[in-house]
Amino acid sequence: MRAAVLGANDGVISVASLVVGVAAAGTPQGSILLTGVAGLVAGAMAMAAGEYVSVQSQADTEKADLEKERHELEGEPERELAELTAIYQHRGLDLDLARQVAQKLMLHDALGTHARDELGITETLRARPIQAACASALSFVAGAVVPIAGALLAPASQVVAVSFATALAALVALGAVAAHAGGAPVARGALRVAFWGALAMAITAGVGRLFGAVV
Repeated sequence: MRAAVLGANDGVISVASLVVGVAAAGTPQGSILLTGVAGLVAGAMAMAAGEYVSVQSQADTEKADLEKERHELEGEPERELAELTAIYQHRGLDLDLARQVAQKLMLHDALGTHARDELGITETLRARPIQAACASALSFVAGAVVPIAGALLAPASQVVAVSFATALAALVALGAVAAHAGGAPVARGALRVAFWGALAMAITAGVGRLFGAVV
């Protein structure tokens, strides 16, 4: 979810900024579209690579932690039992019951139990680099399509305005969805994303117009 929302937001903002900046410089519509498509491809690959490296580092850390835990279970089982018992005591069980629960669970799956309750590693939340990279790249493409479509369908003289408006509408929707999914105020989340997206596009448009005027 995090990778998907980040990718879509980045796709809209970065490609819309490219399109608006190049259009503000007076570039022909064909070149604007080419710039947008190039930004889409480059951005998707960059998002995928960055997400993969980040999540793979997390996966490597999890693997190292599990290997360390496996060695400790083999070498110091009583110490590991005491650690698990203390964890369950901290969660509200009395000493005898906490020790009984710890013993039962360790007999069933010692490493899995310690991974879940001591290290916070579960199968559902395990780091999945390829899945994260694909989600990030695909969501970036989905976001980037919005300003490209706006530039494609807009009259040549209105590329900046149409691309800006369509991108802003997409950012409002993405911000609202992300806020709703996270349980945050929807209006605040939508406005926050829209503000930073509008600022990025406005600055890029200003730079494009400045350099276009100079050229």
